[in-house]
Amino acid sequence: MTSMSPLFYLVIGLIGCGFVVVVIVLVARRRLKQLQEDNANQIDKMRATVDEKLQGTLEKRLGESFKLVSERLEQVHQGLGAMQQLASDVGGLQRVLTNVKTRGGWSEWQLGVLLEEMLTPDQFAKNMKTRDDSDERVEFAIKLPGDKNGAPVWLPIDAKFPMEHYERLAAAQEKGEPTAVDAAIKTLETQLKRCAKDICEKYINPPKTTDFALMFLPSEGLYAEAIRRVGLVQNVQRDCRVTFVGPTTLAALLNSLQMGFRTLAIQKRSSEVWNLLAAVKTEFGKFGEALSAVKEKIDQASRKIEDVDVRSRAITKKLRDVEELPSNPQPLLRDLLPNEDDEGSYE
Repeated sequence: MTSMSPLFYLVIGLIGCGFVVVVIVLVARRRLKQLQEDNANQIDKMRATVDEKLQGTLEKRLGESFKLVSERLEQVHQGLGAMQQLASDVGGLQRVLTNVKTRGGWSEWQLGVLLEEMLTPDQFAKNMKTRDDSDERVEFAIKLPGDKNGAPVWLPIDAKFPMEHYERLAAAQEKGEPTAVDAAIKTLETQLKRCAKDICEKYINPPKTTDFALMFLPSEGLYAEAIRRVGLVQNVQRDCRVTFVGPTTLAALLNSLQMGFRTLAIQKRSSEVWNLLAAVKTEFGKFGEALSAVKEKIDQASRKIEDVDVRSRAITKKLRDVEELPSNPQPLLRDLLPNEDDEGSYE
């Protein structure tokens, strides 16, 4: 019993140590579990915070992005509306230009705007009748100085716009088809010659008008194609007495005419000034003659006054020897005049 006591104590010690170890392990596990729970709670809070911030930022960014996209879509919608309106306007313009009557009205309007900008209203006329044997009226006519009787001479201008022939030529040139280009050129030349002949027969009527007229082509491209054709301009001028003009060419021509009108106005005013000076010179000569006559009359009156002065001095000299009466003459027969005493005695 005594020999086993150390072993017993060792066992008891080991059991005690094991118990302590178990207690320590249980406490450690409990602390670890509590620590894990705390960490999980902290992680959950952090996750909630992060999720909340991410959600707010994401919603904000998405809201801004959707707002920007909505604005862009609204602008695109407005642009589409403007494009639709533009397409409608272009379609309307195309319908206007493809209609012969409305196209002619547009050409006439453009020609009228040029004339109104470059000339005064009394320097041109609209829808003027140039022939007495016809009711045809030219769209515009420029008033030019005429004969000595004051009758003006009119320069006819008519607008032509063979758009379909020009578009056919432009399309053929764009496609690069030589055969179609040659056919379109011949058609355009034929149409321009027909228009020039029509102007010549209807509106040129010397001496009321000039012996030539102008054909206004409202498109610079059409005008360039017309003058590019070899011999076309010369043939039309020789056969029909018609000259092609485009917007730029007509503006330059009107500017030159305006300068000529101003020069003629200056010359006219100069002649009027010379006539006025001649009339003033004539009147001034008559005024000199009248002034000389007045001077002669004044000299005659002055001589008459001198004669009267001489007569006056002669009369004064003759009367110098005549005795003058005193200023208070006394009666010469004092005794014959009664006095106051005598009058009293008589009474």
